[in-house]
Amino acid sequence: MSPAREPIAPAPPEHDALAPDTAAGDRGKRHTTHRPWSARRLPAMLVAAAIVVATGAALVDVVAVRAGRQAAGWRKHLTEALATRPVDDVWMLAGAAVAAAVGVWLIALALSPGLRHLLPLRSPADGAAPRLRASLDRDGAAALLRDAAMRVPGVSTARIRVRRHRIKARADVRFRDPQQVKADLTAILNEEREHLALCRPPRIVVRVRQRTS
Repeated sequence: MSPAREPIAPAPPEHDALAPDTAAGDRGKRHTTHRPWSARRLPAMLVAAAIVVATGAALVDVVAVRAGRQAAGWRKHLTEALATRPVDDVWMLAGAAVAAAVGVWLIALALSPGLRHLLPLRSPADGAAPRLRASLDRDGAAALLRDAAMRVPGVSTARIRVRRHRIKARADVRFRDPQQVKADLTAILNEEREHLALCRPPRIVVRVRQRTS
């Protein structure tokens, strides 16, 4: 007679549900995005073209000298000037300043993302797509805000300028009290700005003026 087998306990589920506090923390977490980096094609093309022209001209002249010809006049003049001019010469200082300015410019381009006309948007707050990157053009954001401003009663014309840290709104008021129109305009622009889901929402500055004609 075979011995009795003990009952086997059910295996625990593979994926347990998140604890209430963890799930709530994940829902409240806001994932932000950064402005995309520019490819810097034009600066790279200009620097590469300058290097190719300079090195190509020097290489052609060196090959010509090795073949038994005289060195080019520009290379003789450049070599003589570099060998005889003092360090504090005006042309030497000017050349050094230009080279330093170009170097600082290239370093600034390498360390800054560029594409200043794009405004980064927030990633989904639930973390479903952490690698998702989206941006909104400033002109597009200004158009959306202008449409919202024109819905305010009393506003006849509206001009919106979107910058990185500030949104400037100017409106002409045909009727109603300008202060009431300004309050309504500020409220609707704040609401529309939240709908844009910008990663760093700019500050809104509203100015109105009464137009009777």
